[in-house]
Amino acid sequence: MRGFGRFLIATLCGIVLAAGVHIVSILATPYQAENDAFVKVQPTLAADKAQIISAPGGSDTWMPLPDPAVVVAACAFDLSAGPMRVSAPIGPNLLSFSFHKESGGVFFAVTDRAAVRGELEIVAMTARQLDEARAAEDENEPSRDVRIVSPEQQGFVIVRVAAPTASQRPQAEEAAKAVSCTTEQAE
Repeated sequence: MRGFGRFLIATLCGIVLAAGVHIVSILATPYQAENDAFVKVQPTLAADKAQIISAPGGSDTWMPLPDPAVVVAACAFDLSAGPMRVSAPIGPNLLSFSFHKESGGVFFAVTDRAAVRGELEIVAMTARQLDEARAAEDENEPSRDVRIVSPEQQGFVIVRVAAPTASQRPQAEEAAKAVSCTTEQAE
C-alpha cells in the first residue's frame, strides 16, 4: 500500500499543478494578446461615426465567424479626453450596443428597446467624470443622459444591426453608419 499511496499523492499533485497552469494561462491570454479586438478597432478613435467592420454576407472582415445577417460596426474610445456619447436613431432593424474594456470583457450592453423618443443614447465616462458631471449639473434641471461608468480609460463599442433578409442589408448598413461616437469636452 505504500507504493500505491505515493502514486496517488503524486498523481493528485500533478492534476492540481496542471489545473493551476491551465487556469493561469486562460486568464492571462487577453493580457498577452498582441492583436486583440481593441488594436483592430483603435483606428476608429479619430472617427465621429461608427466604422463597419463586418457587413452582412461580406467576407472583408477580421472577425473569425461573422454572422451573415448582422452588420457589425465599432467605435474605440479614450476617456482621457472626456466622456464619449454614443447615439443612434432607431429604425425597424434590431440595434444593440455593447461596451467593452480594452483588456477584454463587456461591461455594459443595451438594445434599441431602451430607446427614448426614437433615439438610443449612452454617455460613457470614468467615475471621476461622473462625479464632476453630477457636481456641475443644476439640481432643478437634472441631466436625462444615460450615463455608464467605464472601468478603464480606453475601450470600444460594438454596434450590431440585424438584417434578417437580403433586402434589409443596405438599410442595416446605413443604420450602423448613422451611429455617432463623439467625445464631449471634459467639464
